[in-house]
Amino acid sequence: MRMTWEQLAFIHWRVPAEVIRRQLPVGLEVDTFDGSAWVGAVPFFMTNVRARGCPAIPTTANFLELNLRTYVTHKGKAGVWFFSLDAASWLCVRGARLGFHLPYFDADMNATVSGDIAYRSRRVHRDACPGVFRALYQPTGEIFRSQPGSLEHWLTERYCLYSADAKGSIYCGEIHHEPWPLQQAVVRLRENTLGNLAATDLNGTPESVLYSRKLNVVAWAISRVSEAD
Repeated sequence: MRMTWEQLAFIHWRVPAEVIRRQLPVGLEVDTFDGSAWVGAVPFFMTNVRARGCPAIPTTANFLELNLRTYVTHKGKAGVWFFSLDAASWLCVRGARLGFHLPYFDADMNATVSGDIAYRSRRVHRDACPGVFRALYQPTGEIFRSQPGSLEHWLTERYCLYSADAKGSIYCGEIHHEPWPLQQAVVRLRENTLGNLAATDLNGTPESVLYSRKLNVVAWAISRVSEAD
């Protein structure tokens, strides 16, 4: 798959590692920085989504997406674990749930760009835990590339995702992109109940807020890396 991520914010909170550890499936270990786990809300615009060698499908090519994520390792390999992925594309939600074992949910979403980005999402997926996110965010600094060993690098330069099926088998999906062109940013949170799915309150002041204008991404199909017990 090829896609472009635009107007993206990384909004992160420090969380006790044990809070995350007890929510992970067997086979994944919580990844920590400075002794803590981290949970991030990541709102962005998904554009130009298409399978390699295929034309874009109108209802799946461009839509809003909002992720709630944390950081894990599997046999020492670092990656991303998603608590939720809200999206404004009915077909993409079904395809990702079936093909990638990811917790995608239908959401009513809108966003406007005018100086800052005004982003709103309300989960409407049948029988799903409610989740609302309303925020204004904007970049405040010059573009930079994160350095290895920094928090910014640790949070953003992740090149695989992990998921689990209903039986508990673990899957890994590889992604590729250029290093993130980042900017320091600010956010004004109006409402945020996404943390309900991560058993944590994410209404306090985030410890890290970063912004990226645009990044092209390539993703591969998932493969199973461990069997359920």
